[in-house]
Amino acid sequence: MNITGTIDSLLNQKGTEIWSVDPQDTVFDAIKLMSDKNIGALLVMRGDDLVGIFSERDYTRKVILKGKSSKQTPVRDIISTPVITVEPGYTVEECMRIMTEHRIRHLPVLDGDRVVGIISIGDLVNWTISAQSNALNQMEDYITGKYPC
Repeated sequence: MNITGTIDSLLNQKGTEIWSVDPQDTVFDAIKLMSDKNIGALLVMRGDDLVGIFSERDYTRKVILKGKSSKQTPVRDIISTPVITVEPGYTVEECMRIMTEHRIRHLPVLDGDRVVGIISIGDLVNWTISAQSNALNQMEDYITGKYPC
């Protein structure tokens, strides 16, 4: 594992499970699913097509602060579009840069038109910490003579 690993490698380690809602679903149902799965965002899918992303931030800014009812508001009314996506070959560093520039915390991963996963800023931070730890351990082993020749 290295710091500049690809998103494909990260997904192989993390897993590719995707949680989504239909645009017609209520915000309440989406929030409940996010709570049940302990996640901060859901993909909004119409069949196999990605149409948006719904996050805790969308909920607080577009429902709570606007006085809307989460039980009556459909997700389609408050989702973030267009969705910024990446491909499996992107690097961890590229994705960190994209998230920072766009001030987002989640990136759907598409292979062509097919959604193959979603990554969060937490996933990228965990990957980076793990990669740095492994690199330090390898350097320590090399310096102390434990590194295999």
